[in-house]
Amino acid sequence: MATQLPPSITPRQMNLLRIVLALAWADGSLAKEEADVMLTNFSQVFATTQESQESVKQELQGYLVQDLPLEELVPQLSTQAEKEFVLRLGYEVISASARTPEEDLINQDEQAIYQKLVELLELPSAAVERIEKSAQTALGTNKAQGNKVVDLLTYQLREHLKE
Repeated sequence: MATQLPPSITPRQMNLLRIVLALAWADGSLAKEEADVMLTNFSQVFATTQESQESVKQELQGYLVQDLPLEELVPQLSTQAEKEFVLRLGYEVISASARTPEEDLINQDEQAIYQKLVELLELPSAAVERIEKSAQTALGTNKAQGNKVVDLLTYQLREHLKE
């Protein structure tokens, strides 16, 4: 039996990734193309060299299929800034999932998991409103496409992890 090595990313990075993935899976699907873009971009956030990025990308592949409940992940957030960051990422993830022009931007499953996230984060309603407005602006008034949202999420992860 092979020994599983610990992840090469920090527990904090892993928790943020798992929360984003839990929200991305809210509607029961994660397109291969979307997953590939997420893996590529997140590996660039978590590793600096091409070789280490490929290694991290392979490692993260296994985490895409894990479905961990938000109730286990959210309590691991230690600061107000992390909670606000996760709320923004969550809003952006669920706002980007409409696959056809006729489909609601945020479907019922996504709305339910987002509301659960809001409750678990226990942020003041004023903070939630501020974060949602900021996310709407960043998403270009809800006109973002899949890759654009992943690029935005990647940028925000990179900036947040610098702190």
